[in-house]
Amino acid sequence: MTQTRTAATAALLCSLALPAWAQDPNAEPENFAACLEEIEQRAAAAGVSEATREQVMPKLAWRPDVIALDRRQPEFTSSFARYFNRAVSERRIERGRELFAEHRDRLWELQQRYGVPGRYIVAFWGLETNFGSYLGDTPSLDALATLACDTRRSGYFRGELLAALQLLDEQGLGQQALRGSWAGALGLVQFMPSNYRRYGRDGDGDGRVDLFNSVPDALESAAHFLAELGWNTDQRWGREITLPPGFDYALGDGRTMRPLREWARLGLRHASGAPLPVADFEAALLVPAGADGPAFLVYPNFRVIKRWNNSDFYALAVGHLADRIVGGGALERIAAEPPERMRLATVKAVQERLNALGYEAGEVDGILGGGTRAALRAFQADRDLVADGHLDGEVLEALEIDPAAVVPPPTPTPEHADGASR
Repeated sequence: MTQTRTAATAALLCSLALPAWAQDPNAEPENFAACLEEIEQRAAAAGVSEATREQVMPKLAWRPDVIALDRRQPEFTSSFARYFNRAVSERRIERGRELFAEHRDRLWELQQRYGVPGRYIVAFWGLETNFGSYLGDTPSLDALATLACDTRRSGYFRGELLAALQLLDEQGLGQQALRGSWAGALGLVQFMPSNYRRYGRDGDGDGRVDLFNSVPDALESAAHFLAELGWNTDQRWGREITLPPGFDYALGDGRTMRPLREWARLGLRHASGAPLPVADFEAALLVPAGADGPAFLVYPNFRVIKRWNNSDFYALAVGHLADRIVGGGALERIAAEPPERMRLATVKAVQERLNALGYEAGEVDGILGGGTRAALRAFQADRDLVADGHLDGEVLEALEIDPAAVVPPPTPTPEHADGASR
């Protein structure tokens, strides 16, 4: 079945495409000005100075490219293999090892103070900005204003725009200096403005927090952030494992926590084939590429990583890069990289069909998130398919969906900056 499934998956991914937007992506929404006026009133009530408001608010511009990137984040539109191979490249591993050695003393001090091993701090630095080589070039205030006035996550981004205005007042940052990811993340480790204010630390002792230019500030702020998120210094992030023949993939939802000894009783072993340690701390099973790809047991620190960026792909990349920085080996197994991205129109068709059949996939948004994968697993189990929550040609056939019938007209596909992954 695996060969048939792999061929079907390749055919599916070759046929998928991004959907056209429901409205003209270049058109500024009619309520944009009113939205900004409401945000300015909120900023005034929060104590943002009149000078900052008068300097910033009239110049804010709608950015259709930001909306495009929000709708096609690689964590949701790329295969695991495609994402992982780029995120944990040999070049990034080598550079991470160099910087880990260069900052070893400082990283050790941070570990003693915050309980976060330095290899993870360096891994975040690598994933977010490729160790500072690309901080993003999108005007942050425009990006935040656009997302604050969009319909998808307006409440969250209104808070972040307010935090950015407060940063201008508090840190003395110039408006032109605020450039970063398409989602408004800032600096060497890509903190959102609210996290910049809350968790930023002065690591070099110059009396200010500069996450754009000061590596000591960035490293200490990252360590402080992870500690505040609940990092467990006695555990790692997780590990690659192997599954026994005939394993029930419905258990691989990445959420269901079981004691490690229970996973061992079910036949899970280290990727090397060695037995798992006998321990009572809990882990969840994750199969990011389905039954044809690698499998991982992920520990509570994995959830901490996801609070930085809520993506399984991202968290796996951070954890594995951290391991490689200190001499860990490559994955024993990784799924073949498909030739094309998944197309959101097909995912939407799948979500609509699952919802119609009574499997609660949630909002029809074209994103293969946890809810959609849970619905897929339930559907697969009921159809005696491998219940791995993975979308492939076999599942489409069972859902009676023809990929060719849901391919939309071509649309612009702006590139996503390496590392700027919110």
